Amino acid sequence: MTAQTGSEEAPSARPVTLLPLAGHEPQERADAARNRIRLLEAASRLVREVGADHVTMEAVAAAAQVGKGTVFRRFGDRVGLMNALIDHAEKEFQSAVICGPPPLGPGAPPLERLEAFGVHTIRHMMKYVDLYVEADNCPTRRYSAPARTVRATHVTDLLRRAGATGDVELLTQVLLAYLDPSFLNHHRNGRCFSAERVEDGWKDLVARVTHRC
Repeated sequence: MTAQTGSEEAPSARPVTLLPLAGHEPQERADAARNRIRLLEAASRLVREVGADHVTMEAVAAAAQVGKGTVFRRFGDRVGLMNALIDHAEKEFQSAVICGPPPLGPGAPPLERLEAFGVHTIRHMMKYVDLYVEADNCPTRRYSAPARTVRATHVTDLLRRAGATGDVELLTQVLLAYLDPSFLNHHRNGRCFSAERVEDGWKDLVARVTHRC
């Protein structure tokens, strides 16, 4: 469905630092690291049991058998907690994009990679949709969240490699709007669109945005 560029990216054409790693954790003491893992395990357990929208800071504290203040000091607020839970999944996601097999990873033409990136993102988002929707609820953070910044960097890079014309940064935001977790959640779960329909819609959008490449 998407026009091809005719030449493939060499697997070594780009270093593995193509994407800025989101969620880098600051250096911390061993006991602090253990406490963080304990809290995240408790929060993950609650997400599985009651859903992300019902997880509170108080419930996490109780599940981890710590004071509520400990959870707030570690994560700041509920949005911070949701982002911390997303972090591990994001690292796996980025690893596949940076050094996984083509067409998602290096080695395929940029437009092929862009198609594959969107399909992979849609599947990833729907797998963790409760977490992403909850983390996305803060309007002052949604556009500066590390995960979104990572995706924007990658999409912009692929568009430029493909020779896209016009305002590439704005085109990137148009594409990212389709991959917004609330948008995907509404159409997959609210309107019951099939996975195939949503993924085909992404491929069609890429074809339209890049028709002059």
